This record gives sequence, C-alpha cells and structure tokens, in this order.
Amino acid sequence: MFVGRSLIAACGLLAAFSSFAAAPAAAVGNTVVVLNSRDATITLLDQTTYKEINTFPVGKEPHHLMPTPDNKSLIVAAATGNALLFLDPKSGQLQSQVKDIVDPYQIGFSPNQKWFIANGLRLDRIDIYGYDGKNLKLAKRLPLPSMPSHMAFTADSALAFITLQGSDELAAVDLATQKVKWTMPIGKQPAGVYMTPDNKYLLVGVMGSDYVAVVDWRTQKIVKKIKTGDGAHNFRPQGDNRHVFVSNRVAGSINVLDLNTLESVGSIAVPGGPDCMEVTADGKTMWVTQRWLKRVSVVDLATRTVIKTIAVGRSPHGIYFNNRASEL
Repeated sequence: MFVGRSLIAACGLLAAFSSFAAAPAAAVGNTVVVLNSRDATITLLDQTTYKEINTFPVGKEPHHLMPTPDNKSLIVAAATGNALLFLDPKSGQLQSQVKDIVDPYQIGFSPNQKWFIANGLRLDRIDIYGYDGKNLKLAKRLPLPSMPSHMAFTADSALAFITLQGSDELAAVDLATQKVKWTMPIGKQPAGVYMTPDNKYLLVGVMGSDYVAVVDWRTQKIVKKIKTGDGAHNFRPQGDNRHVFVSNRVAGSINVLDLNTLESVGSIAVPGGPDCMEVTADGKTMWVTQRWLKRVSVVDLATRTVIKTIAVGRSPHGIYFNNRASEL
C-alpha cells in the first residue's frame, strides 16, 4: 500500500498519453522532462536533437520533480493538483499516480531514505511521511510559519531544513520527533537551499535580494554572504564535488560558486527568469528553464554561453534527464 492505497494508474491521464504511440521516440536515456507549471503540462524533449517528442496534460501546477531512490521512477509533484505522478525516468511515459498528496510544491527523500517530505507552500505546512523503500505512510502534518519552499537534509538524516519564503526564515525540523527544532532569520524570500558536500554549511538563495547566505547550521549563524545577482533562487551542483550553480531569476544570470572558497568564480547570462537546472553526466552542458520566456536554454559549460533555446510551455519550472551529473 502507498499512502493507504495501491499505486493506481491515472485513467484520465492515460487517455491523454495515447499520443505516445505516434510520437517520435528519443534514444534511451536522452529524454528531457520539462514541467510547464502554468499550462499544467509536461513537455518531453530529445536531448540530442533538441526537438519536442510530446507535450501532455498533468495535474495543476507541476513545479518540482525528483527520481525515486531506486531510480526506477521519476516523481512529479502536481501542487494544486494534489497528486504525485510517477514517470519512467528514461522515456518520460506515465507509470502511475497517487492522489490525495495535498499541495506537494517541493518534495524530497532524506539521505537514509527513511523519510519523504512534501512542502505545502500555499498551505503553510509540511507533510512528513515514513518510507520503507516502497510505501509511504503519513507520520506528521507540521505547520510552519509561512510558505515552506525548498529543503535540504543533514548527511545523517537527523534534520531537514526548510526555507520559509513568507516569513524570511530558515527552519530546522527534527525528523525523529517531527518537531521544529529552531528557526532563524535568513533574508528576504529565501528559496533554494543546498547542503555542502562536507555537511558543514547550508547555502540559501535569498530571492528577495542578490546573495547566497552561507549558514553554519550548528550555530545557526550566517557566516558569509556570497554576492550573486538579483533574485538568487535555486541550486544545481556541477557534479565535480567542487562547484555549484545558483540561478538568479531577476538578474537573468547563473553564478558558479566554488565550494572550497565559498566564492563566485563566474557568471553565465541566461535571460528570462532562469530557474531549475540540469547538468549532463559528462559535465559539458547545462539545461535551464526560463520561467518568463516559455523556453529552455542549453548552456555550453566550457564557454559558459547559451548554445540553444527551445520553446516549451508557460512558466517552465522543474527539469530532469536520466543521464545526469551527480548532485555532489
């Protein structure tokens, strides 16, 4: 059982997927999954040819996505659709869906895979589920001050960190007790949060300003502010255990941060509200959703320039492909 029921195929959605039979197929593992949040659709792109494979309807406001721990499925969180969709991570085709997951704006598994969290941005709460490797069981529905957004975890899975966009705070949640351990002011409209590979610092994108806050989470202090661009928003590691990218929505740029020095070591111009990023396994290219332009850009990381733009749906947000770089 999964949240009290078996995984149930979405009959209405499956009808929409009938066009897959006629749609061109991408090479195995070359399918790019793009969530068009305002259109309530998913666009599939061929990573090699940059051409559209298919676009199909899903639950309202699909924002974020992530693979299951066994990499057999890709979970798409439909926030106002109150559902999780499970796709084949290589082809993007629908496997199943689970309803009654309320307002899953952002989702995440703890490193030990014992816990699954769904952040309810519009409902000011997080739902904490126990996970046994197959099934989810609701453990706690935990109210938080205002607009829980992104999340990160300690390496030992003891704490989950949640950015609170509405109250300008960062919260630490004890996963064993499912209680808030502490909150701290972090800056205006905090969004993305990333734990450094050494488990020493949290990096928080301060979307209402132009910097990334470096937080010593053990002492609950901001130890540094890394200047980026206006609207510092989300993170994606390069996969080399050394660099991480941060998108700046307002500035229309992406900063390259060095995790050893905690300094910005470069900037990439990507206009139109750059948001989520995905990096190819070879580390050569990065794909970026452009929320305000209905486009995805492909960036050559050697030259740090956009080499291709691809039209998608309205307000593209999450992006994923199977042949991806490590998230370290």
